Amino acid sequence: MRETRRLRRMAAALCAVALVATACGGDDEPETTDTETETDVEEEPEGETETDAEEEPEGDATGEIATDVGVTEEPCPEGINPDNGCIYLGILSDLTVGPFAPLGVQIVEGQEAFWQRVNEAGGIGGFDINVTEYTRDNEYNPQTQSQLYREIEPNILALAQTLGTPPTEAILPDMDADNVVGIPASWWSGWDHESSDMGLILASGYSYCMESQIALDWSNENEGEIGSVLAVGYPGDYGGDSAAGVAAWAEANGIEYLGFVETAPNAMVGSQDAAIGQVVGSGADRVVLATGPAETAEIVGGSMANGYAGRFIGAVPTWNPALMDSPAAPALEAAFTHIGPWEAFTGESGAHQAMQEFLGEGNLPGNDGFTFGWIWSYPMKALLEAAADNGDLTREGLRSAVNGLTVDYEGALPELNITGDANADAVRTAVISQPDSDAPLRLSTVATGVTGATADDYDYSAPCSGT
Repeated sequence: MRETRRLRRMAAALCAVALVATACGGDDEPETTDTETETDVEEEPEGETETDAEEEPEGDATGEIATDVGVTEEPCPEGINPDNGCIYLGILSDLTVGPFAPLGVQIVEGQEAFWQRVNEAGGIGGFDINVTEYTRDNEYNPQTQSQLYREIEPNILALAQTLGTPPTEAILPDMDADNVVGIPASWWSGWDHESSDMGLILASGYSYCMESQIALDWSNENEGEIGSVLAVGYPGDYGGDSAAGVAAWAEANGIEYLGFVETAPNAMVGSQDAAIGQVVGSGADRVVLATGPAETAEIVGGSMANGYAGRFIGAVPTWNPALMDSPAAPALEAAFTHIGPWEAFTGESGAHQAMQEFLGEGNLPGNDGFTFGWIWSYPMKALLEAAADNGDLTREGLRSAVNGLTVDYEGALPELNITGDANADAVRTAVISQPDSDAPLRLSTVATGVTGATADDYDYSAPCSGT
């Protein structure tokens, strides 16, 4: 039970009453001054003063917060508030050899910056939050993810990040058994449904499935009428979810769906020659990509060089500004459109202004992974605040606080009820951007708050894929 700050204040008050010359705690009876009477001593507070009570967490009248795993009375290593305890959150991200390592590194930096800001504002419930001690590299590999989760699980309250849909799915049964909630660095539609995420995953923004439908609605209206469409992506519930949205859009609009071309990261298959051949051979008016940035550059550049005359739409993780330094840059500028769940780093919301202020005027992150990491962190902040107000920062208390949780994103996204009805409350808006070598982070925003009739009408009562 957390009473550290109150106990310290009580000890200080008793020391003042005793008026001893040395530190409190000696065996001698305390001496009193001529003006200190027995009544004076009796009137000193035995518990909290009125001021103390006002400083305790709002939801806990006694000032006590129950804790168990991943929460300590001791300050965080290199913590900002020396009188605070420490909440440890784990991070499992792609940091070195996986297809999303350039994004993963920046996602982690964005989260570190977000929590530093929280700590500088005093922390949460008398605790600073540490997201560095238990950061590990999952290499976008489900087996590695499982091993690392078991390694850090005994020391964390929750997961500030679990990158990748397949890696996260690999540890869901363990998370359920351990009562560990987490923030996904992915947009699988299953995260919007308790039947798939067990009520453990706090997602932000739209799903890949909705993303494809919004993008195709917009592209059909703004980039030329679509007669046929092809999906290309990683196997599993990243590429598969995006492809499910493409198929649903084609069916709803009476458009020819040419299928889903599965392709793995270059680290596994060596090149995208097979995917390029299928894109060129398909003759599709639009190709929706759900790959990593390296595969995106190769597929777009290679397809255009081999005579493909259509356009590409890229899911959120397909973009990295470094692509504009690759040989594929001209093809990307000519035929690639990117879709995202919120504005890029240079956006104007309160959240964007906060992260811009954190880095300093005129400074940019390496890529928009920083933006993702910052915005993804709002649900965990809201959850920790709710649990602290409930007086229960145990794992079970944190999991219970998910029910009915409302998240304020400082304008980056609309306020969200995490456990609302997916069909009624799911995010169905997007931001459309296009490559621009002269723009910050090499991407220019074309339209914000984009919706689509197909996505709006889609029955989202169940996940689009993986069921």
